Amino acid sequence: MTTTTRSPLTAADRCDRCGAQAYVRVVLGSGDLLFCAHHARRHASAFAGVAVDIQDETDRILEEHGAPAR
Repeated sequence: MTTTTRSPLTAADRCDRCGAQAYVRVVLGSGDLLFCAHHARRHASAFAGVAVDIQDETDRILEEHGAPAR
């Protein structure tokens, strides 16, 4: 896996599985896949070995929305 400079994901970037806001970009040799945090965690083992790069911006969720109320 390599680290490259990529554009930050925006609210317009949507998860390829469910349409929620994407916080993870998985770069493959054939193109990019975008995932929400839930689907990125769910499918992490599947793309971990084949991804060229993984851009994980899930830390922004708490920054943007705050910690959940308890």
